[in-house]
Amino acid sequence: DSSIPQGYGVGSSGALVASIYDKYANDKITVLENLTREKLLKLKHIFSFMESYFHGKSSGLDPLNSYLSLPILINSKDNLEPTGIPSQKEGKGAVFLLDSEMMGETEPMVTIFMNKMKNEGFRKMLNEDFAKYTDACIDDFLHGNVKSLFGNVKQLSKVVLENFKPMIPQTFHNVWQKGIDSNDYYLKLCGSGGGGYILGFTEDYIKTKNILKDYKLELVYRF
Repeated sequence: DSSIPQGYGVGSSGALVASIYDKYANDKITVLENLTREKLLKLKHIFSFMESYFHGKSSGLDPLNSYLSLPILINSKDNLEPTGIPSQKEGKGAVFLLDSEMMGETEPMVTIFMNKMKNEGFRKMLNEDFAKYTDACIDDFLHGNVKSLFGNVKQLSKVVLENFKPMIPQTFHNVWQKGIDSNDYYLKLCGSGGGGYILGFTEDYIKTKNILKDYKLELVYRF
């Protein structure tokens, strides 16, 4: 049994892969071992191969995250390490999940993404703008730089809306844009998109709940 909804971009297939490995793997790398970089990379490679059955192509990171029950910091392709999340505060700001109330299918979204990767302009955007703002958001979050985080999340939200529209459910295009225009909240895709959860960031969760009162929100983290 699992409490992870399927097709919601929060790693249901990753959890299944991790549980299969945990139950049936020979020469299993256990979470109780000293997890060296080499062991993490080996696990990632195994999980990538296994999860590709579901998606056609997988990084292996979702199963790795589920298997370890730890956040994973990706410094580079061959440099992974478990990390911690800063303690929550009791402030007004929050990270939340916005429920699109529709299931997304990963494989069609991955196919769209791989087709886009054939375009040189898209690859340039991904390697420059998308990577830059994603890295900055992660760094800000881990170091508790909340003001800088919201500035970078806004830029990332813009980049995603401009370049990943097919992955954003049509009914949420205007909601996404309104957040950017008003600075009340900023949205980001979960997983491959196409439905499921959308990740949100706001400096005033109560206000945002009122603005998005017609949608289901779930609080994840407080600033």
